Amino acid sequence: MNSIDPSLAAYCDAQRDAHIDELKEWIAIPSISADPEHRGDVRACCGRLVARMAEIGMMASVLETDGNPLAYGEWLGAPGKPTVLIYGHYDVQPVDPVELWKSPPFEGTVRDGKIYGRGSVDDKGQVLMHLAAIDAHLRTRGALPVNVKVVIEGEEEIGSPNFEAALARYKDEFAADIAVISDTAVFAEDVPSLTTSIRGLVHWEVTVSGPTNDLHSGYFGGIVRNPIEALAQIVASLKDADGRVAVPGFYDGVPEIEPEAVAELRELPFDEAREAGGLGVPAFAGERGRLPLERMWFRPTLECNGIWGGYQGPGSKTIIPSWAKVKLSARLVGAQDPARVKRAVEEHVRAVAPAGVRVEIHSDGDVRAVVTSRTHPAVAAAARAMQAGFGKAPVFIGTGGTIGPVASFDRILKLPQVLIGVGLPDDQIHAPNEKFNLSQLFGGIKTMAHLYDELAAL
Repeated sequence: MNSIDPSLAAYCDAQRDAHIDELKEWIAIPSISADPEHRGDVRACCGRLVARMAEIGMMASVLETDGNPLAYGEWLGAPGKPTVLIYGHYDVQPVDPVELWKSPPFEGTVRDGKIYGRGSVDDKGQVLMHLAAIDAHLRTRGALPVNVKVVIEGEEEIGSPNFEAALARYKDEFAADIAVISDTAVFAEDVPSLTTSIRGLVHWEVTVSGPTNDLHSGYFGGIVRNPIEALAQIVASLKDADGRVAVPGFYDGVPEIEPEAVAELRELPFDEAREAGGLGVPAFAGERGRLPLERMWFRPTLECNGIWGGYQGPGSKTIIPSWAKVKLSARLVGAQDPARVKRAVEEHVRAVAPAGVRVEIHSDGDVRAVVTSRTHPAVAAAARAMQAGFGKAPVFIGTGGTIGPVASFDRILKLPQVLIGVGLPDDQIHAPNEKFNLSQLFGGIKTMAHLYDELAAL
């Protein structure tokens, strides 16, 4: 199939205003999963999505978990055809600092061809694309060409802590032939893209303790090890002068990128100086001898996410602090084992810690990297659907981010996956003024409508 069914396209176009209004309604629900005070809003958002799927014509229900519920819907009226499991999430990030928003974060404000609001693209707008596409099929044809199950999670933004337990609890609901996830971005607005790799994630909190209490730096300076100084030595030891992680064993399982893939990266329209300037930095950093896009998508990282300790109030307070802390995280690629990486970093931290302090380490996260084959028939079908939706064949890219359920689908359900998000790199996800370009939203709806036809032909 080379183009979208004209009746589907016409219906999608006729519903544009309704789609915007619906997304505004969803944005208005502050479903912040990280904040216990919004637990009721999270549940209300789940209920609204279940009601919407029922309105479309799906069998829909709330699936309870040990945390926030899942919104579930299914349409299984295509016997003999593949069953497609569509995953998304309805929870959103906190909005702080709220004073930096140019319009209220939970109002869904349209300006300059974009809709602004928390969750507009991550991930409520991309969930809406699928429900709108399902609605288009059922309204124009009375049926879908494939069987569809929709699972919309309420804990993705806090690491999906109850998702794998839900996979076991609701194994019948999750049974499918292929998973489709729209929680990623394209390379650029004029460069349709399919993501074929997602990095894994682990993280640590390291506490370096010294004296029982803060000490006077005049009396005890020079004889008591300063925990901040010790922590700085530990952090500085994590990478060498070439930007390479210096932890023994860290790179076990990291594959070398193929020359053909390097050539593809060089062909993408990426201006290193301009991109660095747009981020407010004078130049990019990282592993020497690697392309920026290679470092962003296909190489592992070890980052310091936060560091604190000692006096931080106005003026000065001359102390040797009692303790200092740092939060670290690693993005994983290829066959890196999260458990081995956690152990390697912990062993390194303890080995380089100077005498005179105590080190305590808490680690968390067990998300593996996932790579999908661009030659898989479902990925090829998605490429044709994206070309139909956006008028241009997509390129294949990676993403430096992590989506825990993608790893769960891969490791537990063994499902082939299509990562077909349409957000843009400048959408400000997790930041003030998150937005979704309406051209991407409308093109995404048509893409998903055509995707179901393409998957039916597999």
